[in-house]
Amino acid sequence: MARLWLLLILQCLWSVASSFGVAKRAYHVAQSLPTSPLPPSQDPFYTAPPNFAAAAPGAILRLRRAPDVTAVLQNCSVAYNILYRTTDSQYHPTWAVTTLYLPLATPANSTNSTSGTDSTGSGNTNTTSYSPGSYLLSYQTPYDSANIDLSPSYTVYGGALNAYGIPAFLGRGWYINVPDYEGPDASFTAGVQSGHATLDSVRAVLNAGLGLALDVKYAMSGYSGGALASEWAAELQVQYAPELQFVGVALGGLTPNATSVLETINGGGAADLIPNAILGLISQWPDAKAFILSQLKPSGEFNASTFLETLTAPSSFDSVFNGQDIANYFINGISTLSNPIIQRVINSDAIMGYHGVPRMPVFAYKAIADEISVVADTDALIERYCGIGADILYQRNTVGGHTAEFINGNLRQADWLAAAFAGTLSEAFNGTSGPGAGCTVQNVTVAIVTFPS
Repeated sequence: MARLWLLLILQCLWSVASSFGVAKRAYHVAQSLPTSPLPPSQDPFYTAPPNFAAAAPGAILRLRRAPDVTAVLQNCSVAYNILYRTTDSQYHPTWAVTTLYLPLATPANSTNSTSGTDSTGSGNTNTTSYSPGSYLLSYQTPYDSANIDLSPSYTVYGGALNAYGIPAFLGRGWYINVPDYEGPDASFTAGVQSGHATLDSVRAVLNAGLGLALDVKYAMSGYSGGALASEWAAELQVQYAPELQFVGVALGGLTPNATSVLETINGGGAADLIPNAILGLISQWPDAKAFILSQLKPSGEFNASTFLETLTAPSSFDSVFNGQDIANYFINGISTLSNPIIQRVINSDAIMGYHGVPRMPVFAYKAIADEISVVADTDALIERYCGIGADILYQRNTVGGHTAEFINGNLRQADWLAAAFAGTLSEAFNGTSGPGAGCTVQNVTVAIVTFPS
């Protein structure tokens, strides 16, 4: 959840390394290749086949080579769309789409070297050697929208993935999985749906093969709304996908409490996130959806028609709502969100920390002055997990705000992920990170950029 439109400048901060690609498993792949992308609402690929619910979570329902992305995504050789079975927030069968991006081809058994400032700012570099297909990163982007046509499998063609450093990850030689984790109803902020869909996207990619090594190592990452999906996946993994053995998860700009975020951003420049969040969350809960729709004002300046235009808005950043008190759209004002029907949904699907404890190493990073989600919420979540035996390196940046920390933290999290893949977390981070390391909380000052939001 964030104002991440400025983040294209990140591309200038990354160095591009040699990368590789591998052969696909042809027998999984649909023979028809679309010549140009269609919005998910118009693309027949984005529909569940009959009897899909009988399939196991993570089972592949459809697979195709995606329309060519090489013109809009540097360091990518080919991409595949995978429709897979997953589970919604009420534990009912549903489906989602993920896209697997393969890096450019280099000889087998190549050495991939990457350099950059490590998380302590010491200037250390990472060098790793591995065979093609060894590392898979599931990167959850913050698409923050209740409109399915803003899913990343489609917005990639407008250059959306460049803002999140995906070309640099591909340049490191990693396979990149980018799920449409909000699912077919664009359920933004529905944590259980997002976590399930993220975990099942990894299952689907591993089932597909597509050149991945049998002993492939895999990790997750995401910032803001992408960290929401990644955190819920880490939280749910033990109970929902115990066979998955992630080497780590990097979580930036966490938003642990949806109610707290709403209170923080209402009336400000990020208020447009609130209609998306409300409509995304209630899409998973019919009773809550019916209640919210009944409470929207039918006429006047702040009316239901304007509120519901969010569902088809061409961008999740809709300036119509910026600076507005979103309570004005409801007949009973802000008390609408305190109704027991809504509170039950929020408590079960929009507050982190109550569905499980991450059993993989965690790197969390956040600006102390984050203006989207107060740092105290993340402090409390980390403290909760640390008290139950999680392995966490948590860095609180003394400079910048929510968007600045995306840029300030991206190289740090990339180096942490590289060490997780290489199995050198403890060595690379002085024993403060990795399996069995326990919890370390650090205040750091990393100021690549310093603007507050």
